[in-house]
Amino acid sequence: MANGKSAKTPQTAPGQTVHKFKITLQDSRPAIWRRLEVPSDITLRELHDVIQAAFGWEDYHMWAFETGRDRYGAADRDLGIRSAASKQLRQVAPHTGDRLRYTYDFGDDWEHDILIEDVTPPEAGTAYPRCLTGRRACPPEDCGGIWGYDYLIEILADPRHEEHEDRLEWLGLDSADQFDPAAFDAAQVNSALSTLATVLVKN
Repeated sequence: MANGKSAKTPQTAPGQTVHKFKITLQDSRPAIWRRLEVPSDITLRELHDVIQAAFGWEDYHMWAFETGRDRYGAADRDLGIRSAASKQLRQVAPHTGDRLRYTYDFGDDWEHDILIEDVTPPEAGTAYPRCLTGRRACPPEDCGGIWGYDYLIEILADPRHEEHEDRLEWLGLDSADQFDPAAFDAAQVNSALSTLATVLVKN
């Protein structure tokens, strides 16, 4: 009888769940977003790594999550930022419909709105985190925030613009068509996430 119970026990932690959420770069028009699934017990420090990989940021700058009155990131008492390693996603956003904000680069202020869309049991044989879908390319680092990015796209679209050649050189491009702001490849994102991914329930 004991052996029978053991054979039926799923190979996952009791109560393990997955958070599905949509993360959107605030004020981006058209919207730049990703839909991701992550283990619910992921720490905010680990979630930072997931977001960086999913968008294509290069992790050069300071960052923080805001969960209402609390901020989490690299602990900094002067800035009122607590350690992101001390909190799990399920602790700060336990329910469908919960929201939090992720800010990357306190100069350019790339603000990302996170909406929890579902909390479900993990699928057998599926590795998390994973990207389900998304839209549009990540802006280049240090381009001046969302307004600077809009201006950059405008410059790249106009070969006669006085800054056109300088911006191509800054981006390391030979021509403007080498940067496609509409580009998104879920397989590429999941490849970037693969080093962070773990199967929660074995087949």
